[in-house]
Amino acid sequence: MAANDTTPLIEKRSIDYIPEAERHGRLFSQFTLWMGANLQITAIVTGALAVVLGGDVFWSLIGLLIGQLIGGGVMALHAAQGPKLGLPQMISSRVQFGVYGAAIPIVLVCLMYLGFTATGTVLSGQALGQLFGVSDSVGILIFASVIVLVTVLGYRVIHFIGRVASLIGVVAFVYLFSRLMSQTDVGALLQIRHFSWSSFLLAVSLAASWQIAFGPYVADYSRYLPSHTSSVKTFLAAGAGSVIGAQVAMVLGVFAAAMSNGQFAGHEVAYIVGLSGTGATAALLYFSIAFGKVTISTLNSYGSFMCIATIISGFRGRLEVTRLQRLVFVLMIVGTATLIALLGQHSFLGAFKSFILFLLAFFTPWSAINLVDYYCITRERYDVPALADPNGRYGRWNLLGISVYVFGVLVQLPFISTKFYTGPLVAALGDVDISWIIGLVLPAALYYVCAKKWHGTVPDHLILPKEQGASPITNELAAQA
Repeated sequence: MAANDTTPLIEKRSIDYIPEAERHGRLFSQFTLWMGANLQITAIVTGALAVVLGGDVFWSLIGLLIGQLIGGGVMALHAAQGPKLGLPQMISSRVQFGVYGAAIPIVLVCLMYLGFTATGTVLSGQALGQLFGVSDSVGILIFASVIVLVTVLGYRVIHFIGRVASLIGVVAFVYLFSRLMSQTDVGALLQIRHFSWSSFLLAVSLAASWQIAFGPYVADYSRYLPSHTSSVKTFLAAGAGSVIGAQVAMVLGVFAAAMSNGQFAGHEVAYIVGLSGTGATAALLYFSIAFGKVTISTLNSYGSFMCIATIISGFRGRLEVTRLQRLVFVLMIVGTATLIALLGQHSFLGAFKSFILFLLAFFTPWSAINLVDYYCITRERYDVPALADPNGRYGRWNLLGISVYVFGVLVQLPFISTKFYTGPLVAALGDVDISWIIGLVLPAALYYVCAKKWHGTVPDHLILPKEQGASPITNELAAQA
């Protein structure tokens, strides 16, 4: 699966099917992309929240690891769909929701990635402001310009940035950990153990939500791999990169918050860089923080572009998106996220915590339905051409998928605990938010039972589009894949 040297630097595909002749890449790039996407400042802040909001170091670390493994497993199951289907993740939701109905969860996905892009831009703006001696607002604008460029260039450049970010991230994190260990008694922090269910499950939820939030676009970055790529190996490559990268970053955040004496919240970037001192070393760390955010912010912007294109294509009945349309979409997305970042940069930490916990109510049911359908009901037997046809096999609206999705959102409401909304059963559970567990398990079970009885017509095999220029034998083999 060697990279194809003739692959253009600027991506020409968008949400349409990737023909076999254009497939390229290696599994290792999945590992480096997701490690690079997680070795960054927002993951540090997320881990720090477990301590800032009341947890101790020992149980926060364990809770975060459990959450990484659960959420990372869900995320990696989505990643494994990419090579088989050759499509972006949210297009496949049309099987479960209908060609028009898939717009319901996709709209919410767009809102999520706008929020993630905006919050990441705030932290990157802080880093660039310190690096170049300008205001945070100017730093935000500089960062947004870079994101527009990389997102427009597309898939191949994104993977290259991921490899570089992984290398820079490993070096930066090794250095930061060595500085942290020299400035604090880690053993003493680990000896303080005051178990609390609410704090422990908060740590689990923070990590799980972090990983699950990648689900709606993770297959976008594996869809160019050759179709014969092992699903198990794709699962392991993407999942391991994401879990390892996120856990390393969150562990650093936990220790940084524990030793900060309240100085971390509100000054996240400056505090982390302050562990290294000043001068050239600090400047390099500011650069590594900003560069680390390029990867994940580009993923969010690219994912938002894919989602908007998916919504529009569903109603116009075709999948092609021109490069000019891509540029317009990206400018709109990044421009909106930048405006949000500029307006909300001074009230970041509390709003971010509420945001990532509340969004779980909308994405865990979608993830549960998509995975159960793909692995248990249709068993990878999709009719890919029908995904662009509102009058085809999957229809305009799939009432079964939509109904289970709405149920999955509503059934979580009594258990949600955020600044936006607190459910009536939260207090009885000791202020523990278990909504994401409910949102994964109950919709998955309900959809499995209902779809087994009332599913639509499922092809006998995976049906792929006929590829131009391919021989009749090749197209026949593709249709029987």
